Amino acid sequence: MKRLNFTLDDDTVDLLTKLSEKFYKGNKSQTVRAALESLATHAGHDGWVITGYTGLRASEDSECHSCGKSYHEGELLYKPVFERGSSPGALRSIPQEEWLECTRCVESK
Repeated sequence: MKRLNFTLDDDTVDLLTKLSEKFYKGNKSQTVRAALESLATHAGHDGWVITGYTGLRASEDSECHSCGKSYHEGELLYKPVFERGSSPGALRSIPQEEWLECTRCVESK
């Protein structure tokens, strides 16, 4: 984690506060990250961005990609939906492994 120091005008601070409280339990860092990911998606990013998740029942014992917690067959997990950027190498850079996330990790992103 790295601390950045920059100045925002009052309207931007108010907007950041409202969005973080509404969508991210007051976590301004997650709010800024989501805004940057959205901007990258719309500005022709080069790689891959997770644009959402699809719920599914685990077909076998699995682990959450982010936190590593184990889940049993039949439990509800989430598979990310990737959006491709403009880079010619994007297809080679998409993760090849099975990528599943637990509810807690999805909600925190």
